[in-house]
Amino acid sequence: MSRTQCCLLIGNSRWHWACKSNQEWHFSHTSPNPHKLNSDELLLVQWAAVGEVPHTTILEKSKKLRTKDIPLLNLPEWLGVDRALGCWAALQEAKAQGLNQNGILIADAGTVFSLTKLTSAGEFEGGQLIPGLKLQQKAMALGAENLKEPLDLNIPSKMFPSDTKEAMLKGSFQSLIGALLEARKESSTPIWICGGDSLTLYRYLIQFDYEIIYSPNLVLEGMVGLLH
Repeated sequence: MSRTQCCLLIGNSRWHWACKSNQEWHFSHTSPNPHKLNSDELLLVQWAAVGEVPHTTILEKSKKLRTKDIPLLNLPEWLGVDRALGCWAALQEAKAQGLNQNGILIADAGTVFSLTKLTSAGEFEGGQLIPGLKLQQKAMALGAENLKEPLDLNIPSKMFPSDTKEAMLKGSFQSLIGALLEARKESSTPIWICGGDSLTLYRYLIQFDYEIIYSPNLVLEGMVGLLH
């Protein structure tokens, strides 16, 4: 029986899978599930982790991707491997499309929202880290007695909502949008946007006359690309 080749990124809150079927890679995002790794139908060919690896999970060290394995220039050791993978994948796309003349920005809208700047040659210039949309809600609920974490994360259209939970969501959303727009204004580079909340942000950003590339599975595409 043939086994399905898979790559796995263990994230802060979810597990991210790239699995090959009929010569094509398919991407999925699930709750942590160590039992899936024991399946006879699955062949794990590469993995990486930024979140906690369960103690009961046995993963081959020889198949682990680390930041130092990503072929970019001047990457600091502390940089998360997910950011490094997303940057490498975006750089390959930018080169193929001729969009890397002034460097590129990569926005990963995950648990932590990260902005990363690369030069045209693929050298790490720096970045920003911000609590992601859900993490901002949790922080407000934990830090303020009268604020409750919203269960519905639909962003209200009204700029100044009167409902408290809607105000929390709108403020958090605007903080991410503001960071993106300021970064774009300073750098004048194309933006690649990926991660769990990327579509929500992208739908807002397309009103601006900027080069914004929506690529929700950018990090996994980087893992797959490094296999070849």
